[in-house]
Amino acid sequence: MRAIKEARKYIERKPDDAHAKTLSRLVLALESEADFPISDLYKLDLARFKLALEILDEWRLDRHYASKAKLFDVSLQMAVLKPQTDAGADAKPPKDKTGGKPEAAADGKAAAKPEK
Repeated sequence: MRAIKEARKYIERKPDDAHAKTLSRLVLALESEADFPISDLYKLDLARFKLALEILDEWRLDRHYASKAKLFDVSLQMAVLKPQTDAGADAKPPKDKTGGKPEAAADGKAAAKPEK
């Protein structure tokens, strides 16, 4: 079970517990990028201390994946935009108004076909 999920369940089961409150404050500090006194972690029992460390580890990993997802999104947007911005350099020359057909005359009217 993931530590974040385990912490959620623990906090829901014991909302008045001092350890649950500390874990909750840790999560809020991580989410808001606020300061959190590390000495509060040392006040946790061993099981909750390990859980807090796992939360930190998962949070860091999830943050890495969030950054990776943002990078992928930007890269995808660039890939979509690149053909539009580079269209002038790589595009084929436009066909003439006659559609490039040899039997069409320059004035846009079909040329007379030779009789047999």
